[in-house]
Amino acid sequence: MPSEVLVEVCVDSVESAIASEQGGAQRIELCSNLPEGGVTPSAGMIAMTRKRVSIALHVLIRPRAGDFTYSDLEFEVIKRDILLAKQLGANGVALGVLDSEGNIDVVRTRELVSLARPMAATFHRAFDLTRDPLAALEDVISTNADRVLTSGGAETAEKGSANLARLHKAAKGRIQIRPPEISASITSATFSARPGYAKFTPPCTARFPRMVPPRTNRTSARPPRPMIEVGG
Repeated sequence: MPSEVLVEVCVDSVESAIASEQGGAQRIELCSNLPEGGVTPSAGMIAMTRKRVSIALHVLIRPRAGDFTYSDLEFEVIKRDILLAKQLGANGVALGVLDSEGNIDVVRTRELVSLARPMAATFHRAFDLTRDPLAALEDVISTNADRVLTSGGAETAEKGSANLARLHKAAKGRIQIRPPEISASITSATFSARPGYAKFTPPCTARFPRMVPPRTNRTSARPPRPMIEVGG
């Protein structure tokens, strides 16, 4: 039996949001500055998008391009942006904070998830820059986020499909695992055929320029993970 496919489109303009809804998307992830991998859109863009589309609207919360280790002031900006997205009628936010070692910043992320309620909270693809995906998964679950956006630590969901299956199995239904893109060579059946997959949810229909991994002063012989975009 074919698995259900939820189509979410990553957009950076009101016009693209409208076109996505008309094209059959069920959810939109709104951001700006896609050439930098996506950052938080303006209040005006959020408000106008909410006015013009009726499907679910999720907003990327990322104050700047670059890594995901934020100063105290940047963290305050993130909190204000979440509250603003809620005030303007967003249904959810995509967020994420790492520490200087490339691990999930559980304390800060949990605070943001709590602040976002009753909106849905997705931990974005900063997850794929963590050093231990299975440990990172447990950390994200402990923040009470609803879902995690990940390609299994690979550049694409297709390349990371085996790791995605392992993450899904480890999640044991405690959190949704969302692959970040779908291409001509991969279909929902590819993932539904793997253990634990009943639904494939591609949040973006396009691939965007990559982002840099988090800064760290720790030296390691382990090669860096592939650079990826936040929204897929």
